[in-house]
Amino acid sequence: MTTQVLGDTGVLTGRSLRHVLRSPDTIMTTAVTPIALMLLFVYVFGGAINTGSTESYVNYMLPGILLITIASGVAYTAYRLFLDMQGGIFERFQSMPIARSSVLWAHVLTSLAANLVSVVIVIGVALIMGFRAGATVAAWLAVAGILILFTLALTWIAVIAGLSAKTVDGASAFSYPLIFLPFISSAFVPTDSMPGPVAWFAENQPVTSIVDSIRALLAQEPVGSDIWTALAWLVGILVVAYAFAIAAYRRKIS
Repeated sequence: MTTQVLGDTGVLTGRSLRHVLRSPDTIMTTAVTPIALMLLFVYVFGGAINTGSTESYVNYMLPGILLITIASGVAYTAYRLFLDMQGGIFERFQSMPIARSSVLWAHVLTSLAANLVSVVIVIGVALIMGFRAGATVAAWLAVAGILILFTLALTWIAVIAGLSAKTVDGASAFSYPLIFLPFISSAFVPTDSMPGPVAWFAENQPVTSIVDSIRALLAQEPVGSDIWTALAWLVGILVVAYAFAIAAYRRKIS
């Protein structure tokens, strides 16, 4: 049974990846907005922002930009899933001897691959803009692990949106709050520079601990308890989103 699930997931993931490769503008579009924000904040606002750190501003804000890149990218997962549902692809798959869970996992793994490519593109542009990191290989692997967990958590939220939406616009609209969330965190400015209630929210929402953990890892600074808080948020969101996504999928195909 496990072999069948893995085999079916591999075949369907290949199908989804071919769709992405036929329209590489999807990945480029996902990367354009974060790159534009990075250019704007570094070259227009960066000189006026005091982060209380001696590192360059592009180093400071890159972790938040990477999260925005992923939040933008998962919207396409909801979009592609919605189109498959409307096009009757799921009904055709149900008539075949295919593991049901492999249909969703194919979309999730495609999202993971496409978003990692977008992240690499954004990091490449950041390097051109002066981003430098003294992180060790282990630190980079830890950053990659956090970004993968973040992508999986948001992708399963995208699956819920794709299965539940009534229109194409509704399928991708869920991503707007996710894209906006890093702006009310420590991604662009220290939270202690914000008004009281806003600072409290920024300090206690998941993006701040994730951003702070990635920033510390890249700068080879002590991570402290932030990484455990970040992992707790990511695993918790992933588990809850996965459970709701599977429940929504079962209702759709029942």
